[in-house]
Amino acid sequence: METVLTATNTRQFNLSLKPRSFSLLFSKEDRRRRRTSTAWRTQPLPISLSISANSQTTPTSSMAAPSTSRIPSDMKAWVYGEYGGVDVLKFDEKVSVPEVKEDQVLVKVVAAALNPIDFKRRQGKFKATDSPLPTVPGYDVAGVVVKVGSQVKNLKEGDEVYGDINEKALEFPKQFGSLAEYTAVEEKLLAIKPKNLDFIQVAGLPLAIETAYEGLEKAGFSAGKSILVLGGAGGVGSLVIQLAKQVFNASRVAATASTRKLELLRSLGADLAIDYTKENFEELPEKFDVVYDAVGQCDKAVKAVKEGGSVVVLTGPVSPPGFRFVVTSNGSALTKLNPYLESGKVKPVLDPSGPYPFSQVTEAFSYLEKGHAIGKVVIYPIP
Repeated sequence: METVLTATNTRQFNLSLKPRSFSLLFSKEDRRRRRTSTAWRTQPLPISLSISANSQTTPTSSMAAPSTSRIPSDMKAWVYGEYGGVDVLKFDEKVSVPEVKEDQVLVKVVAAALNPIDFKRRQGKFKATDSPLPTVPGYDVAGVVVKVGSQVKNLKEGDEVYGDINEKALEFPKQFGSLAEYTAVEEKLLAIKPKNLDFIQVAGLPLAIETAYEGLEKAGFSAGKSILVLGGAGGVGSLVIQLAKQVFNASRVAATASTRKLELLRSLGADLAIDYTKENFEELPEKFDVVYDAVGQCDKAVKAVKEGGSVVVLTGPVSPPGFRFVVTSNGSALTKLNPYLESGKVKPVLDPSGPYPFSQVTEAFSYLEKGHAIGKVVIYPIP
């Protein structure tokens, strides 16, 4: 079965919706253009969003695990030594490989993903609680363990893992992040990669899925309740829809997006897809037990919640009964959700502009900062 959403004049792509993953399929011409030019990244999103269902499992064998036999003293990484726009990002081939503490493992990074917090941090919005400059950015990581600390109990060299490398997103995040060949991570922040997903797919999950899950828990969401997700096509919002439906057994899921993304919302499990360019969701007669605000519209969100309900706020001003929270990352949450990923009930959503190669991290940041990404923006391959 295939559903096609038609929008305005530009290039075409296919988003293949599989029971186990979202896989982005590009033509040979697309790949040739990726290698030779970056200009097309600034173009509007494609005219045809094709979502099809099939039973094929995405292979992971095409991404061979890196060797654990030799760890260099220096590595390639993206670094910034001052706060500012994308122009402060610099590519450096002589960054020291981070030391591994007793409770940490060293991960050879295969893929990483960008989050809004990455560019907000780079802009200096959290400088009061930031780690010292210079900084290697990046929270999300997918890769292979190549060294283990003396107190590590459950992970070993060769394990394929993924996770958010920072337990506290805003409280002194690591100076050496995931946009590098290697990164050091506490064992407790990592989980074994789901067997059916490749490194690109899992790289886009950790911070977003942990934020989605913890927000639902803090809101007291449970079976039989209804939810409205603001920003349902984004990295967090696309996972809130799926978790609410598949993990928490919501009675009804509504979500907002622009016109061209409505079919994506429905494919993820939304019972009601609201076009925010045409409708004011806060004026709809239907109200919800929980509103999950991933876009910063709490003033409107509180008008859409039932009396006694909750509004989860990730960004922007907060009005009662809204509450803001910042996720505390933990690999056990990923391990808990792995069965839903491996069964295909919950799927990664990746932006069709990617993955961006390691040489185009600045282009990836520029694209993300425009605010129109679908799902997650991933960096792959990393040397």
